[in-house]
Amino acid sequence: MAPNGLRPEWSVGVTTGTWAREPTSRGVEMVAQAAARPYWLDRDLRPEPRPRLVGEVTADLLVIGGGLTGLWTAVQAAERDPSRTIVLVERDRIAEHASGRNGGFCAASLTHGLGNGLQRFRDEMPTLLHMGRETLDAIEGTLARLGINADVERTGELDLATTGWQYDALAATAAAGRALGEELVLLDASAARERVDSPMVRGALYDPEVMLIDPAKLAFGLADAAERLGVRIHEETEVLGLSRGPSGHGSSGRVCARTGYGQARAGRVVVATSASRSLVRRLRLYTVPVWDYALMTEPLSDDQLASLGWSGREGLADSGPRFHYFRLTADNRLLFGGWDAPYHFGSDDDPRRAHRPGEWALLGEHLLQMFPQLEGITATHTWGGVIDTCSRFCAFWDTSHDGQVVTAVGFTGLGVGASHFAAATALDLVDGLQTERTALEMVRRKPLPFPPEPVRWAGITVTRQQIARSERRNGRRGAWLTLLDKVGLGFDS
Repeated sequence: MAPNGLRPEWSVGVTTGTWAREPTSRGVEMVAQAAARPYWLDRDLRPEPRPRLVGEVTADLLVIGGGLTGLWTAVQAAERDPSRTIVLVERDRIAEHASGRNGGFCAASLTHGLGNGLQRFRDEMPTLLHMGRETLDAIEGTLARLGINADVERTGELDLATTGWQYDALAATAAAGRALGEELVLLDASAARERVDSPMVRGALYDPEVMLIDPAKLAFGLADAAERLGVRIHEETEVLGLSRGPSGHGSSGRVCARTGYGQARAGRVVVATSASRSLVRRLRLYTVPVWDYALMTEPLSDDQLASLGWSGREGLADSGPRFHYFRLTADNRLLFGGWDAPYHFGSDDDPRRAHRPGEWALLGEHLLQMFPQLEGITATHTWGGVIDTCSRFCAFWDTSHDGQVVTAVGFTGLGVGASHFAAATALDLVDGLQTERTALEMVRRKPLPFPPEPVRWAGITVTRQQIARSERRNGRRGAWLTLLDKVGLGFDS
């Protein structure tokens, strides 16, 4: 061990496909001077806060949550019916949480990947795949129509194998995709390294139906567009509770959302609060807040960029049970995140959990294992955030308050694209429409809930340990993970 208690620099993983388990001195050096806040939200383009809600307002539709799901709900609702009055409230700032802290991978998948979809919604997968492609096209078309510049790059994604068993799993996914008409391209080690020059790469699977996007620019643009369409937005406005029924003159039949400085009354409500504690009590066991961490490097030089052989600028992710996601930004910074997925007892989502130097230093080491040619590069930003994780890894919907309130949550880290679909579905449900979306089993059924504490913490802790163990055992799931697979319970970031 080095004098500071860290492992010395090493080349572990280059030939074995394994990742460092502890931070190294070079990982610490990469992140030590970085600003501990999300890069996406730390730029001059962030707008000034909109005023909080004070007093009482009424609307036809109230949207709770100023992330991508809430913003897409407001925009789509206004475009569907321009005469509808719409109010959106956000507890903090627009895109402050998951929508401004993610990697910006906007995928067509509505089911957190083909494998998860086939496991849970096999009969519906042809329809879900078609709807996913339509969603991606709709997002791109809407941004063009509304004049939103979100640095969209429709580059696709490469899922990288760093071991032989991961490559075999990618090959099985490619075969399953081809059987459903998906244009998935399997690349052997040589072909994959022509796309990404890394000694860790043993093969890859290319999915063309992924866009890279600046998530904060997307959110800020949607908020501006919503206001142009007549939506009233209030930031720094936390909803403390929902109630239904007469509660004052002219309020009969409306849902009342009580806030710190007033209240909003609406005939219909869509709740899009991600990993925050649900306003609908019965839903509080259906999601858990799982922490995710990321870093952003300084802009790469032309020589550094050329050394990576990454000319296609695809989004990248490796394929182990614990995985990294990484991509280039419009100004050629490298975002690198993922790997660990901590859960804290009692669904603790205190903001202090966002500051984890050890997580960032370990990510720095892993980045250099993937790209040793970037030795010496520094990170400008590091951050953490919570993911609304559910046991089936993809969004679900709930209708409450006699059909007047619809909640859409549970994206489990793959919500940039799926949020558009979730918003459209939530509007169908809250408006009482019967559509192709509302007929889906995926929409009609919920995932299994997590157990209450302390069983929840114990179960998630054992699951995380077994996921790490399966990685060391060439992907073999073991008895515990096999049991969870059979009963439909899962844990992922």
